[in-house]
Amino acid sequence: MSIYDSTFLTVYCVVLAFILGSVFGSFLNCVSDRIIAHEKWWTGRSKCDACGHELGILDLFPVFSYLFLKGKCRYCGTKLSSTYMFSELGLGILFVVMVLVRGTLDLTLLKDLGLVTCLYGLSLSDLKSYEIPDGFILTSIIWWLLFGFDPKSLAAGFVIAGSVLLLSLLMDKILKKESMGGGDIKLFFVVGLYLGLYGSLFNLILACLFGLLLVVILKKNKIPFGPAIAMATYISLLYGSQFVNWYMSILGM
Repeated sequence: MSIYDSTFLTVYCVVLAFILGSVFGSFLNCVSDRIIAHEKWWTGRSKCDACGHELGILDLFPVFSYLFLKGKCRYCGTKLSSTYMFSELGLGILFVVMVLVRGTLDLTLLKDLGLVTCLYGLSLSDLKSYEIPDGFILTSIIWWLLFGFDPKSLAAGFVIAGSVLLLSLLMDKILKKESMGGGDIKLFFVVGLYLGLYGSLFNLILACLFGLLLVVILKKNKIPFGPAIAMATYISLLYGSQFVNWYMSILGM
């Protein structure tokens, strides 16, 4: 079903996508914090980091609660990090853009939004701790399996991950230090499941470009590569197939 069948349907889908995205963004920010702190992410109420007071319903509306409370805790008045709001806003926008670009409500859209959610969560964790939790990788694989097993996609995952692993081992010997973490290689495997072989190759090139961009922005020798892979994958989900088809047509294939 196309979201552009009526103005009402378009607006409804955009608003719903933003709400769902921002809710998941808020949840994933909390999950990443708890994983980094080695706490159980599935139990306990959300609390203020400053005073420890459990948050009420008025404190839990993504984006709007932060704006309404002027970025402060309602109980102790401590200034809260803007990371909370931007993590909610970010995934909400990503959901909206994907829905608008795809324009069709189908299982493929649902599958890709699930992947984007996992990518967002592992990116938050990687940015904060330089680690990609296995839980996000496993969830992405299970989510892929729910939509049907594809041997070709599985093979693509092993090929792209194996190639990256060999390349990283070579770079380790040349640079005399670790060039890529194990979590990044696992993530390339997941990308292969969703994008296939040709889409994954395009994604690999794009991820390297985003990685270089992060080096320039963060001005650090060591960067979390997970967010670069995630950004590349998001672009690949939106436009990767068009690019691959265009490139293959140039080659006459």
